[in-house]
Amino acid sequence: MIHGNPLRYYFDLIVTLTQKELKVRYKRSFLGYLWSIANPLALALVFFVAFKVVMKIGIENYTLFLISGLFPWQWFANSINSSPMALLGNASLIKKVNFPREILIVVNVLNDMLHFILSIPVIVVFLIYYGMRPDLTWVVGIPLLLFIQFVMVCGFAMALAAINLFFRDLERLTFIITTLLFYLTPIIYSENMIPEKHRHLISLLNPTIPLFVSWRSLFLEGTLHFRLIAASLLYSVIIFLIGYAVFRRLKWKFAEVL
Repeated sequence: MIHGNPLRYYFDLIVTLTQKELKVRYKRSFLGYLWSIANPLALALVFFVAFKVVMKIGIENYTLFLISGLFPWQWFANSINSSPMALLGNASLIKKVNFPREILIVVNVLNDMLHFILSIPVIVVFLIYYGMRPDLTWVVGIPLLLFIQFVMVCGFAMALAAINLFFRDLERLTFIITTLLFYLTPIIYSENMIPEKHRHLISLLNPTIPLFVSWRSLFLEGTLHFRLIAASLLYSVIIFLIGYAVFRRLKWKFAEVL
């Protein structure tokens, strides 16, 4: 039974669950926050050696180019890969407390978003190292792209969390798909390197491309391209509506399978 303002109750619940997730993640972890940036930095090192040193890829400031895509990608991949277990991992809470189950998905995505926000200073350090600096466009661009990615990831996560209750192999399949999606998204290479005859088809099939190209354009150039932002927003809204519809359609059966 919810007393008082339900919106305030849900907000406090999201804050409490997010704090819980952060404490669980860093429990008995000596390095703590550093683990949030260690993985993308390690990947950046590997890709730098493979593509810049060995293959001599012609991209200027390649380390900065890499991390400007890898950091937002880590948020995306972590949230997507963990989403199939978002409901199963909280089965006891779902059975004991009456609250909107969507909150568990929101908390999962919000947790990874906070880690991404905390990694942005690392991008600033690399910018300064390469003789560049943050642009005032970041003041508008970062909140805008945070919102777009949050909506998109929540849509994917809701569908995956709900379907995984009935198709448990989805957890492993999700990891395979995100790995394939990573290489189909211009993160370790420029979008201009995609053959022009395939560029439109790949962009149509991969809704993450406008988003991650927008992140890199913002961090490296301080620019927001209206066409990319509009495409990202459209994709995110469509994905969210589909994911939410799937979640709501299967929601009544959750108690039977948990």
